[in-house]
Amino acid sequence: MSEIARNKQALRSYIERQHRSGGDLREAINGFFDRDAQINVVHPYNELTGPAEYIDRFLQPLEVAFEHLRRTDYMAFGGDCDGGDWVTSTGYYFGNFTRPWLGIKPTGTLANLRVGEFHRMENGRAVESYIFLDIPELMIAAGRWPITDSPGRVRGFTGYLPGPASQDGLQWQENDPSHSASSVGMVTDMLRSLATKDEAWRPYWHDDMFWYGPAAFGSFVGLENFAGFQVSFEGAFSEWIGGSVPGSQTHHFTRFADGDYICSGGWPSLNCLQAKPFLGQPSIGKRLFMRVGDWWRREGDLLVENWVFVDIPHVLLQMGYDLFANMTEEAV
Repeated sequence: MSEIARNKQALRSYIERQHRSGGDLREAINGFFDRDAQINVVHPYNELTGPAEYIDRFLQPLEVAFEHLRRTDYMAFGGDCDGGDWVTSTGYYFGNFTRPWLGIKPTGTLANLRVGEFHRMENGRAVESYIFLDIPELMIAAGRWPITDSPGRVRGFTGYLPGPASQDGLQWQENDPSHSASSVGMVTDMLRSLATKDEAWRPYWHDDMFWYGPAAFGSFVGLENFAGFQVSFEGAFSEWIGGSVPGSQTHHFTRFADGDYICSGGWPSLNCLQAKPFLGQPSIGKRLFMRVGDWWRREGDLLVENWVFVDIPHVLLQMGYDLFANMTEEAV
């Protein structure tokens, strides 16, 4: 069995323990993370160390807020990047939202919290992790999002983002390494074409593509609808710098593929100057850093689906808006 296969086996045990009836989320976490794992979680958690702190600060309050908390993942796969072995998954936590969480007023109904994770593995355990949560998605769906001038509030938010249309997102089998390499190459070339005047990223996408964005941005079906968002989004900023560019303070911690599935993440992966108002915040010409996680699915020579996370609370904080300091019942 290859190292990728062994790591995917560990990931499978981790996520299946969390969604099956009678599963124990704590047991899953303690069995998956190394004792001293560096666990990076979106703002306001940021940096945690080891499964005990992760459970204490993140999981336990979530379990209190969401009765019958469960989790289901619709995409999972593994690969290697720059000499490191990685696994990834994305899906949803869900449960009855009956008590406040992070100051968000509960709905008293079934609610969903989108999650995406990247883990660098050593000896079958996660030693370095990056965990994205779309907290604004939960807030918008629950009617608790305080920013009125937000693209995802105005248009393009479905309330729950589906998994792959091909229904094969759980890639537990071994895939052809050469095909996986070509998938990484396709995405890398596409990313290098973003923020170009001639929209050079277009040829990499199917006309009927699906872009499942962070809820504050919205989600879009079809190349032209996505372009309507992407071009205006790029226009709100200048001096786009992405990836591991010397002196940029950005870094892609991983990018890998497993067959037709590709992922990439940075903490942060983008930095840019705010040139226009965005998410209801005026431009003061400040440089912003964005933590971003992406998952893609290809069909043939084109990309057809893309799931995206951006740590929006962290971006807002840099613009002078502390989402959680403003999260009172009066504000929401």
